Amino acid sequence: MRQLAVYSNNRFAGVLTEKVPGKGYTFSYDPDYIKTGANPISVNFPLRKESYESDDLFPFFINLLPEGANRKTVCRFYKIDENDYFGLLDFFAGKDIIGAVNLRKIQP
Repeated sequence: MRQLAVYSNNRFAGVLTEKVPGKGYTFSYDPDYIKTGANPISVNFPLRKESYESDDLFPFFINLLPEGANRKTVCRFYKIDENDYFGLLDFFAGKDIIGAVNLRKIQP
């Protein structure tokens, strides 16, 4: 199981989890984030207590990744499977990505 902390405007918003490699994903808002009445991370993820679940990685998170030749270059250089979207998100965790939402590794 792999997990990443999701931040919106540098505020901890929740956790993205991959249950099984390549399959089974959840996104859960942090209860404190919901209590503050902060904006949702996306219109596709309105604030709610229940987790969002999907067999496939949510398109919102895939869209945070580089595309095309840039993705291929990153994958080749850092030896990341091009089809491992969660692995790519993990690679970019903690790095500056475009937009208000960014990801950080969860420290054990």
